[in-house]
Amino acid sequence: MGAITVITSGKGGVGKSTTTVGLACALSRRGRRVLLIDGDAGLRSLDRMLGVEASLVYDISDVTEGRCEPIRAIYPCPGFNGLFLLPAPAHEQDTIAPEVMRQLVPMLASYYDHVLIDSPAGIGQGFASAVAAAQRALVVSNPDPVCVRDSATVRRLLTQQGIREQRLIINRFQYSRFKKLGYFDDLDSMIDESGIRLIAVIPEDVRIAAASAQAQPASQRSSGSMAFSRLAARLEGENVPLASLRWL
Repeated sequence: MGAITVITSGKGGVGKSTTTVGLACALSRRGRRVLLIDGDAGLRSLDRMLGVEASLVYDISDVTEGRCEPIRAIYPCPGFNGLFLLPAPAHEQDTIAPEVMRQLVPMLASYYDHVLIDSPAGIGQGFASAVAAAQRALVVSNPDPVCVRDSATVRRLLTQQGIREQRLIINRFQYSRFKKLGYFDDLDSMIDESGIRLIAVIPEDVRIAAASAQAQPASQRSSGSMAFSRLAARLEGENVPLASLRWL
C-alpha cells in the first residue's frame, strides 16, 4: 500500500496547495504513481492547478455516495506523468465524513506509491476529514509568528488524532527578508516554537506560482522545484542536506 500523507496548515494563504502540487510533481518525476486527493470541499483548487477542470464530471462525493466507481472520478493530470487527481466536492456540505475516508483512502492507496491529501486550512470539519486516514502529516508554515503559532495548534490536534509522524515545511522563505523582519532569532527558534521537526525549506519562487496558475509543470531548474525534489527524496527516506539558507 502506498504511503498516505496529509498536507495541512493552521492558517490559510501559506501556499499549502501549491506545496502539495510541487511535492506531487517531484514524486512523479522520481517514477512514482501519485494520487492527489483534494480535501477542500467547496473551495477546490487542485483541478484548476493540474489542468483537470475542463474534463471534471465526478468528484469524491460521487464515489462515496455510490454514483460512480472510483476510477471514473480519478483523473490523470495532463502534462504530469504518473500524477492523478481525485477532486473535492463542489459544495462544502458534501465534505466526506472521517469514518468514510478511513475506509476509502487505504483502498485507493493500494494502487499508488503515494497518496497526498490536500487539507483545507484551519481546524474544522474539513481538517478532520482530511487527516482521518493519514499515516503522516506535513505542516506548511510561512516564517511569521502567526503561522508558527497556528502550526503548533495543528501539531497538537494531529497528535490527538494519533498522527505521530509530523514534519514542518517552511514555505515562501527568503533569507534577506527573514533577517530584516527579525521575528525569530534564527530558523531553529522558529522550529522550536512550532514543536515540529523540519523536513524542508521552500524558497519564495514566483515561477512555481506562475506554473500552477497555467496548469503546467514548473521548470525543474527553478529554486522552488529543486527544493521540492529534495523534499520528495527526504520523504522517501533519503538523507538529503538542506540547501544553504543564504542562497534562498
